[in-house]
Amino acid sequence: MICIKAEIPEELSLIDDELKAIYHSTDTVCFFIFKTREKSNEFMEKTKGMQKAEREEVYKEYS
Repeated sequence: MICIKAEIPEELSLIDDELKAIYHSTDTVCFFIFKTREKSNEFMEKTKGMQKAEREEVYKEYS
């Protein structure tokens, strides 16, 4: 496991982990937030192997 120290807003920490998908690139960490676990799971399945830009486009369908 690799941990990078960062100041995470409390409101993000309060969101159920099953409603968050977390991805990173070399200089950014992205938190995708979903209304339901089902939507989160669908997003995860649909975006397997995608690059950041592609994944962001798909997220627009789920947000």
